[in-house]
Amino acid sequence: MLPILLAVIFILVIFIVVIAGRPDEFIVSRSANIAAPPDKIYPQVNDLHNWKVWSPWAKLDPGAKTSYSGATAGVGSAMAWDGNNKIGAGKMTITESDPGKLIRLRLDFEKPMKATNTAEFTFRPAGGQTVVTWRMAGKNTFMGKCFALFVNFDKMIGCQFEKGLISLKSLTEQ
Repeated sequence: MLPILLAVIFILVIFIVVIAGRPDEFIVSRSANIAAPPDKIYPQVNDLHNWKVWSPWAKLDPGAKTSYSGATAGVGSAMAWDGNNKIGAGKMTITESDPGKLIRLRLDFEKPMKATNTAEFTFRPAGGQTVVTWRMAGKNTFMGKCFALFVNFDKMIGCQFEKGLISLKSLTEQ
């Protein structure tokens, strides 16, 4: 019995050491070239009411409860959501808005796990197109580090960013 207990303790110690060695922060980033000027794309992101048209999470749970508060668009504009297990619950608030250049958001997730992250969209003109970059960064908690051992977070979130950028492209290139 003692050798089994020692083996289990050894495995747990190794697991904890591996988790502790994982990065303390994460960044997920995707970009797309959109054949439209920044001033046509920017309002689709700066007004959170528009997200239901192009956001990949709106498509994952069309029946999610959403509410808006603060400004109509730009700094102080906020959207809260409560949906199925694919989108969870939380609130996002625009904290910085530089027309045609940058939008930064604070993301406060409540479900499935509590977390606070930062997302940003940058809009860079490039030869008659706009390079739109969607980026999210945050701290890796112990549970987040455990989760990342089994699930490729960059691929999981990045895939949704790619879908959203494709929708944004389709919407603004019309």
